[in-house]
This record gives sequence, C-alpha cells and structure tokens, in this order.
Amino acid sequence: MTTGRTPAGTFTTRMLVVLFGIVAGIVVLCLAAVLVLSVERVYDQAEREALGIGRTLAADPAVVDAARESSGATSLDAATLADGPVQQRAEAVRQRTGALFVVVTNDHGLRLSHPDTAELGQEVSTSPDALGGRESVSREAGTLGESVRAKVPVRDGQRVVGEVSVGVPVSAVTGQVRQAAVSIAIIAVLAMALAAGAAALLVRWLRRTTLGLEPEEMAQLVRDQEAVLYGVEDGVIGIGPDGRISIRNKAARMMLDLPRRSEAADVVGRPYTQAGFDDALTQAITGQRSGEGAEASIIRLDTSHRSIRAQVQGVHRDGVDLGQVVLLRDLTAVEDLRSRLSAMRAITDALRAQRHEFANRLHTISGLLANGENEHARTYVAQIMASGPVRDPVANISAVTDPFLRAFIGAKGVQSHERGVDLRVGPETVLEGQLVEAQDVTAILGNLIDNALTAVIEAPEGPAVSAAAGDSGRWVEVDLIGEGSTLHLAVADSGAGVALGLDIFASGVSTRAEPGLDAHGHGVGLSLSRRLARTMGGDVWLADPGGAEEGQGAVFVARLPGVLAVGTDTEQGDS
Repeated sequence: MTTGRTPAGTFTTRMLVVLFGIVAGIVVLCLAAVLVLSVERVYDQAEREALGIGRTLAADPAVVDAARESSGATSLDAATLADGPVQQRAEAVRQRTGALFVVVTNDHGLRLSHPDTAELGQEVSTSPDALGGRESVSREAGTLGESVRAKVPVRDGQRVVGEVSVGVPVSAVTGQVRQAAVSIAIIAVLAMALAAGAAALLVRWLRRTTLGLEPEEMAQLVRDQEAVLYGVEDGVIGIGPDGRISIRNKAARMMLDLPRRSEAADVVGRPYTQAGFDDALTQAITGQRSGEGAEASIIRLDTSHRSIRAQVQGVHRDGVDLGQVVLLRDLTAVEDLRSRLSAMRAITDALRAQRHEFANRLHTISGLLANGENEHARTYVAQIMASGPVRDPVANISAVTDPFLRAFIGAKGVQSHERGVDLRVGPETVLEGQLVEAQDVTAILGNLIDNALTAVIEAPEGPAVSAAAGDSGRWVEVDLIGEGSTLHLAVADSGAGVALGLDIFASGVSTRAEPGLDAHGHGVGLSLSRRLARTMGGDVWLADPGGAEEGQGAVFVARLPGVLAVGTDTEQGDS
C-alpha cells in the first residue's frame, strides 16, 4: 500500500505560488482599474478647470465689449490688439492659472488674444465650436501643442459675438497621473507583501492542521480508511478530540444496533455521550479521555444477541491528541464454538471411559482363559452380553430417542459419575422425533448441565439424603418434552440454589465466589445459552431459584422452537 508522498516542501511551494498568484492577479487588475480611473479623474479635473477659466473670462464685460465691437470683422489690426484690454486680461489669467493658452476670438474666429502676439488677428487653427452657441471640451493638438481645452461662447445678450478657448497642457495632466500611479504602485507593493505574509501564515496553519501530510497522502489515507473500515469484520468507532463521533463502520453499527447513515439519528457527528452506547462503554471512553488509563481499556458488552469485546485506545501523533478509537469484536461465535467443542469433548471423554472399561473387561476375559477358567469366562461373557458392553450411568436414558442427544447426555452422565454426581433423565420425559439443530441444542443443554453440576459439587452437604437422589445424595435431573418442532427442557439439581436478587444471566455473573472466574469461562455459559435460545426464537429462564428446602436446588427451563423434525418415519409407515 503506497502513500504517494511528494518531496518535502512541495505542498508549501505550491500553496505559496497559487495564493500569491491569485492575490497578485487581483492586485494587478485593481491597479489597472484604479489607474484608468485616476487618469480619467485627472483629465476630468483638467477639463473642469479649463471650462471654469473659459466661463469666467467669457463673462468679463471688457471681453464681451471687445468681441461685440469686432463682431462681423474679417480682419483686425494685430498691433492694436496687442495693447488692448482683452490681450492683457487673457495673459493675466493664463499666467495666474498656469494654462497653456487663453485665446479670445470674434464671431469669425479671429484671435483677439493669444500668448504669441504674432498670432493676433489670425484665424484660429482649430474649429471654433463655441460660435455655434454650445460649450465644448476636447483634447486636441494646436499651435501651442497638445492640450485639454475648453471652448465657451461669448454672448451679447442672446447673440454669440465670439468665443473663449482655454487650454491646459497635457504635461501638467501627465504629472498628476504619474503622481497618482506612483501612489497606487506603492499601495500595490504593500498589498503584495501583505498577501505573501498571509499566504505563508495560511500555509503554516494548513500544515499544522493536516499534521504535515501532503494532499496526495491525505487522499490515500481516505482510500485506505474506507478499505480498512469496510474490509474488516471488527467494529471500529472513531471519536475526535472534541468528543464527537467522526467515523463508524458497518460492523460497529450491526454489533451495537446503531442507526444507519441515512437516518436522522445516525451517531456520526454526535457527542459519544449522546450516542446511546452502553454505560460501561461510555465510562471507558470517558476514562481514556481524562487520562485515567494510559493503556487500552478492555471491557465486555452483552446485547440480546451478541457478546462483544470492546477495546478503547487513545490515539496521538507527534504529541497531538487525535481522540480515541473503539475496537469491537464479536465473541458470540467464539463462545458458541467453545460450547460446541465442550459438548464434543464430553462425548470424547465418555468414549475414553467406555474404552477404558471395555479394555478392562477384555483383560479379565484374557486372564480367565489364560488360567484355564473357561467356565468362568463363558459366564462373564454371558453377563456382558446380557447387560451391554458398558454400563450406562444415566438413569431412564432410554426415554431419549434421539441418538445424538442420548449420546450427549450419556457422555455428561459419565462425567457426572466421575465427579460423584448422579445425572438422570426425569420420568416426565417424552421426546419423539430427531434433532435438526443438534449443535445449538447440545450447547444450551451442556451449559445448563455444567452449571447444575458446579452448583451441586460446591453445595454444602447436609445430613439428610433423599431416597431418590441415590447413594451420594447429589443429583442433576434433565427433563425433555417435545411439542411439535419445539423442544422444552428443564434442568434441576440438588445444589444450594441461586441467591435472591442475583442476575444469573448477566455476563460475568456467577454463583461461584472465587476471584478471576471470568478468565476461566465462568459467568459466560448461562448468558450464552440465553442468547443462543433467543436467536432461535426461544428463551432460557430461571423457573425456580431453589434453596427453599435442603437438597432442592435451582430449576432452569428452556424453550427451543424449530429444533425437532417430528413424525417423518411414522407417517410414512402408516401410509
């Protein structure tokens, strides 16, 4: 599984280049827009200035009188105009305002004033637009160079008798534009420096947030996470540093009966304290978060159908707390297999005992024949043939017709006999048909018998002995009743009974007082038997806790539907 890690610094470099490029592009666009607007603003200001000078001069009475007097003239004396009031006023205004030129003309476009006296009396070089009665502003090139100029009509009442043309030099406008551009450039440089610093801080924050991982690594981690979470049978729940559930896989949902992702009650995104977990699991997570346990916390959870091993482990990377991971493992199948193996071991032990007894009988026969005791040997063989090859220690075992169940109870009888307890089949037993779920039935029955044997062996012996209990006074009785395809079974014993208030079906709960029982499988059998029975649609319960009378212990009852195949051979024979 490759991580696809890129060379160190690549992520930082790319982020800096991208962010700096974006900011630089924005700054350049803004700079261009501001520069264009600044140029337009400067030109507009120059045009307003030129127009203001022209309007002021066009309203001067001396200018109006001179234009009226020269109205209609097609030629004018330049010497007279040079010393005239119009020339003097126009030059004074030009020098005071810094204009390029201030020119006054009559209604035929002949100059009444001009910065160059040689041009007085001559026709203007540009079109006298204002003689039409309208003001105009333009950027033109004349005899004095390029300028921003305004032309204002000179009126005598309602009649246009001349015009005033004022020009502001382009050089002055360019200077203002250059000054504005320098200011904008300084601001742009500062903006670029600020953008570079912000980009560096952003990249540093991103690298700290992503724990130094490159984008390719994070993408690969997501793919690996999906593959691991949904490719394993164990349940996985991830809890972030803020206490909220960040991930959970399908196995965890099924084990803990959690809502689906499509449901509004999905636990992803919720605080773990509001996810509906078992109290023991919630406390284990809280203990890990508070730092009470440096090692992983391992607890056992039991639901109606499963027995689960939960491991809560804190996760850290480079000293950063990343939260906790809860690993769930379904132990139901393991415990079920253990119960079935225990049943097989019981049968194996019974066969071993029978083999040992059979070997002893063969040795006896061999010894009799070797000593010439032929008559005694024949008598001994006749007794064996009359009673069977091996004595069956379970009373009333003939009431059990199923061969597998009979062999299993017989094997348990051998074990009980070796431990000094009489195992018997109750007189009320009525069982017809064959088992179709032999492994589950023997697992449940075996757990109940083992629990009863333990209760009998550890019970204090009293002076009274029941006549029906046999010589030892210690017994376990099994009753089996078939009802259609349903098997009802009850297991009673002569132990001390179950203490009042004790939840005997809870995982880890046992009637035994020795420490460390859960490490040896005690406190598991009854809860497992109930789960197996409920999986079939049945149940296991405590019918009588016992202890009311000496020698009368607890009675456990089970109902197992669908485990018997009834009447197949009988129906075929009747037809």
